This record gives sequence, C-alpha cells and structure tokens, in this order.
Amino acid sequence: MSTIHRMPSDEELTAFIDGELGPEEAARIEALIEADEAVAERLEFLARASLPYKESFAPLLDVAPQAKLEAMLSAIPAARPARPAAFVTRRGFLGALAASLVVGIAVDRAMIGLGASFSGKDENSEWRAVVAEYISLYTPETLAGPVPARDAQAAQLASLDGNLGLQLTPEQIALPDIDFKRAQILQYDGKPLAQIAYLDPKSGPMALCIVASDVGLKAPDIEGRKGMNVVYWSSATHAFMLIGHAPVDRMTEIADAIRGKISV
Repeated sequence: MSTIHRMPSDEELTAFIDGELGPEEAARIEALIEADEAVAERLEFLARASLPYKESFAPLLDVAPQAKLEAMLSAIPAARPARPAAFVTRRGFLGALAASLVVGIAVDRAMIGLGASFSGKDENSEWRAVVAEYISLYTPETLAGPVPARDAQAAQLASLDGNLGLQLTPEQIALPDIDFKRAQILQYDGKPLAQIAYLDPKSGPMALCIVASDVGLKAPDIEGRKGMNVVYWSSATHAFMLIGHAPVDRMTEIADAIRGKISV
C-alpha cells in the first residue's frame, strides 16, 4: 500500500486535528478524508471527544517544576493549523502531559486515539469508550484530599440538575465505605456528561457517569474497558455507567444500590 493511500494512525489524525502537521502531510490527510469514508469517520470520532484531559492532571501541574515544564513546552514547534478551527484543540493538554513526564508518569500521547477495540458503534458504546479512556488516567493521587462537606457536595450536585435534569442529593449518591470526591459536568459530542467521582480504598478510583438518552429502559449489563469493569444501564431518560477497578461482583452490588436510590 502506498504512503499516500494508507490509513492514517490515530496519532496522525490527532496531530491533524491539533494543527500540528506540516503543510505536505496535512494536505495528504485532507485528501484521504475527502476520498475515504472510513478515514473521515475516524477523524470525526476523535474530534468529538472533548473531555477535560488537562483538568485530570491538575494535581500534577501543581507539583511540577515550572521552569522545566516551560522549557519542555517551548521546545514543541508551533504549526499553522491545516484547516479552520472546526475541531477543539487539545494543545492545552500538552502542558499536563509534560508535567506528568516530569513527575515520572509515562502517559502515551496515543491515548487520545480513544481505541478501536470497543465493540459496536452505537452512541451508547462510544460514550462509554471515551469515559473509560478518561478514567483510566486517574490514580488514587488524582482524587486525593478530604471528602467535601455535605453542603459542598450538594452544591456540586446542583449543577447536574440544570444540565441534565438530575435532582440528586448527597445521600442518593453515597456509597458505603467509598469516599465521594467530586461531581462535575463534562462534555461528550457537544452534550453534557455528569461525572461523580469516588475513591475506593480497596480498588482505587471509581466513577458514576450519566448522559441524557432516549434509548429507553435497559437492564444492567457488564463489560470490561481499559482494565476496568463497567456496569451500565438506562432509564427512560438517562444512560448510566459505573466504572472502576473493583471486581465484577462488587461493581454489580454497588450499581444495584445506586439504581435503588436514583430514579430519573
């Protein structure tokens, strides 16, 4: 297969989205997008993931040596965007990536490729794949710190109501022997995505994520992603996924407890 017509790697497509390719290589990718529907679909999928990778590395940025970090970033050559800003740039993520390297955590830039191994191409499968990529970056240190007071938890959960119509209380989302850490609104494919993050002292980071969905009621099912276990289900109005490193039977037990307290 010639270089011109070969399928670009996810790294190449991500660099194209970020405007980091030279003119000749960018022109080659553009030609492939126009000529090959598979390339166009993969590019669209990579561009749609807009979860805040930079925020997930905020604790690392706080401890990274500023001078060395700035030197690393200044060494990255600037490139003129190959096409108008139809895609959200991920260049801000490079700062967090450099910080992670400074403190000794090797994070492969190819993670933004979002993987091609998940089964199915329905939207429900895709959003779970994106969330799994994001949560796989978490370590216990990512969620270190005290458990927020109840009023702080309630204030964070209130943001979910305005964005997703979820009226949740700290009691509803409390998990036995697992610490609540934060609730926040992220974004997937231009739509709000609620993330409630926990730290399980036995297995590490865990998250309950929710998006609006019109697929209707769906009983809980189980899958594995990025070395973690996922329990997912749907109500009449929302799709849910509980993801973490705990064993399947424990994840199922926790998911059942959540379903018993949350009805939307």
